[in-house]
Amino acid sequence: MPFDRKTLLIPEDTKFEEHLIITDGDVIIGDNAGADFGFETDGRIFIGERAEVKGNLAAKNDIYIDMFSKIEGDVSSDGKVYIGDKVVIDGKLFVKGDLDVGDNVEIKEGFEAKGWINIRSPMPLIIYIFLYLLQLLKLGKSEEIEKVIAELEESGKSIPISEKFLFIPSGVYLGIQKTKTFDRLLIGKKCRIIGNFEALGLVNIGDESVVHGSILSKSDIVIGRKVEIFGNVKTDGDIYLNEKVKIHGDVEGNRVYLPRNAIIYGKLFARRGALFEKVDKEKIKEKLIRFDSGADIVDEIEDALE
Repeated sequence: MPFDRKTLLIPEDTKFEEHLIITDGDVIIGDNAGADFGFETDGRIFIGERAEVKGNLAAKNDIYIDMFSKIEGDVSSDGKVYIGDKVVIDGKLFVKGDLDVGDNVEIKEGFEAKGWINIRSPMPLIIYIFLYLLQLLKLGKSEEIEKVIAELEESGKSIPISEKFLFIPSGVYLGIQKTKTFDRLLIGKKCRIIGNFEALGLVNIGDESVVHGSILSKSDIVIGRKVEIFGNVKTDGDIYLNEKVKIHGDVEGNRVYLPRNAIIYGKLFARRGALFEKVDKEKIKEKLIRFDSGADIVDEIEDALE
């Protein structure tokens, strides 16, 4: 998956339940961001400053919660837990590893920790170092990456980079009813998503995903093979449907590209026309690879299909 500080990213095989999101990679929630869901993962969880999570956090690895954030549920980790100053946890805290706690932390239902307990400001800026390394990886600045890693090793703080992660950008709230992101939305393959999404940037939904909600965008929307959407798909840009897509709602866009085996159960409104043609898989794959690497977004996706 690509990394961009402004892109709402949901990795492949992620499953939304009524009040819980289940994934197997890292979960990263930016500053002043949050979710109506709790999170369960085999990886780690990073929570930024002044974030809010209305559910439980459960990770098989470490959990980092930055200052002034609030968790409206239990927090459970098979690894270590780091909690910044003035964090509030409404439920109980379970830690199999060590626990680092900052000042004025409130854990309303108490805690259980099997490792060492340290009352101090835990690992300042660890979340931002993590995000910075990911951004450097995206830009390919290997010399800078090696410099930062060397500095971390000198201070005894080393953070392995996850290849798969869920990312909620700063200021974005992932809601049960509605989510609005200020840039792009990327949903991986074989996901099950609940909620209505509004994005100002490009939307890409991976193959065989199911979305129980509507998708709105100000830019182009690309929908992969065998995707099923129980809602409307509307945009000010163009819409690209791949093979065997099913949309249980209306479709509205500038131009709509769709193969003949795509099914739209609602109304189709294409302001500049609909093209009933098979999508060139290789060209669209090449386009999405360029998008993932941040190589373009200048050229239109329609150029890749022509």
